[in-house]
Amino acid sequence: MTRLLIAALMASLVTPMMAQSDSPDIGVPGYDRMDVKSPHRAWPIAASVWYPAGSKTYFARIGDNPIWHGMPVLQAPRVAEGKHPLILFSHGSGGNMDGMAWLLSGLAQEGAMVLAVNHPGSTSGDSSPRRSMRLDERAQDLSAALDVLLAEPAFASYVDLNRIYSVGFSLGGATALNLAGLQFDASAYAPYCGSSAEMQRLDCQFFAKGGVDFANLPAGFSADMRDPRVSKAVAIDPAFTYVATEASLSAMELPVQLINLGDEAGLAASDVSAKGSDLAAKLGDVDYVTLAPASHFTALPECKPQGAAILEEEQDDPICTDPEGADRKEIHRQMLAEIARFLEL
Repeated sequence: MTRLLIAALMASLVTPMMAQSDSPDIGVPGYDRMDVKSPHRAWPIAASVWYPAGSKTYFARIGDNPIWHGMPVLQAPRVAEGKHPLILFSHGSGGNMDGMAWLLSGLAQEGAMVLAVNHPGSTSGDSSPRRSMRLDERAQDLSAALDVLLAEPAFASYVDLNRIYSVGFSLGGATALNLAGLQFDASAYAPYCGSSAEMQRLDCQFFAKGGVDFANLPAGFSADMRDPRVSKAVAIDPAFTYVATEASLSAMELPVQLINLGDEAGLAASDVSAKGSDLAAKLGDVDYVTLAPASHFTALPECKPQGAAILEEEQDDPICTDPEGADRKEIHRQMLAEIARFLEL
């Protein structure tokens, strides 16, 4: 990812707005941030919380940068009365806790609280193929963030402890499944990327460029990171499902929703259908959804008019380019509706 795009992503900070310039009603979600301290990380983990707002404070825009449109929020209002489902959200490789603002905002407007983190080693400006293989650390990030949120009086009393779910996109999809009990076989990854043909897979290329030794993956890649507080999981175009262990597949009983983006234009590494890893047929309680026409990048925020040109000039990934006939806004609407249905929001 180029310096310009990294700078754009890092600039996706809270942008204050006057109420007169953008005056949505109370349906705009509340937004706040937390620092998460955990023994498995040398430094605090940045976390954000999206939630139904119970008061009006002042408006801000989250996730806005030269490439993507951000979303309006209310800065740190009190939480709306009642008990709310809590979603633990995990971003993809090179993403960040606010990069999927459209989805997190939408889930909060459906009545959920959403807790997201920046995963060190695989976040914007700090994305390492080698460190991205430490799946145990990514899962621990969210479990630790959950501990902190449940100890925070401003949030804890509003959480429905019986409705804590994990949701993730791409690499984050693997984390969401990890928290639900799925484990990955490190010894199977070398054969998966073994031949010259298989090395054409985008995930294999990404990790190979980072010097990952497929025959000696970190122990944390295969760790059991099940968090018993999680009762459902949603994985959007998840990574690593080709090497899911048979034992963990057999043991998983909680409901899982798998969402694939695209048909012909879909990402092979994230395909959970019979044409790919066939994970959708291997899980016992699964809700499988395909959204098309779309591609992996269609899950990312709506791009500004100049976004594609900026990316092309910088010779970066075409994350603003969708397949012919695709409507990113409509795919987002469908995805939010499918997740809300599955989680009964």
